[in-house]
Amino acid sequence: MIPATPVRWFIRLFTWHARSRLFGTFGRIRIAGLDALADTVAAGPVLVVANHTTWWDPLVALWLAHGELRAEAFAMMDASNLRRLPFFGKVGAFGVDLADRRDGARAIRYAAKLLDRPRRIVWIYPEGRERSPFGPLELRPGAAAVARLSRAPIVPLASRFVFTAEEKPELWIAIGPPVLEGSDLADAIGRQLARIDAVWGKEDPAGFVLAHRSAPGTVARLAERLLAFFSRFF
Repeated sequence: MIPATPVRWFIRLFTWHARSRLFGTFGRIRIAGLDALADTVAAGPVLVVANHTTWWDPLVALWLAHGELRAEAFAMMDASNLRRLPFFGKVGAFGVDLADRRDGARAIRYAAKLLDRPRRIVWIYPEGRERSPFGPLELRPGAAAVARLSRAPIVPLASRFVFTAEEKPELWIAIGPPVLEGSDLADAIGRQLARIDAVWGKEDPAGFVLAHRSAPGTVARLAERLLAFFSRFF
């Protein structure tokens, strides 16, 4: 197991980078349940369990945990990826060898010990790797084991990356209420995915706050108008 080695100034820098990348890439970011999660985090440690479908997921976690919730956050990560990208360790990632049960047990104990005070979050993707957003959720047992050891509230989070008629894609995030230890975590995350699927595409989706919106760039709008004008002559 590779322990986390967080560095405060680097966390601030990387959080700014994550926010910039997300706001620059996604035309809209909608979130449900962030205020409730902030209250839960203020009251005690929290275990967040989330689906994992894209390269963007760690940046979303970093932005939400450090940038929006102002929490001390840690995340479980495949040890091979952490060795390849060691800077994630500086923002709170700790590594586990997913093929080694003993290493997995060490990582579970380590994660549970981190959940010992308010404003601390451990973020886990129980699927263990990026999976299709359209397939069933197949979760490893590690997150449930961390919940048993730590007794921390378990908060399910789901995200969707959606392409629409607009130039830029949208990011949708649904955060559910805490669930009891021993609950079906796949079902808990699945309910949040269903919550997104029921409203995405609507202009004013109930329960979702518009956290970010960007218009097409000036150059892109100008080019579109010029093309529309000149196409009249041929």
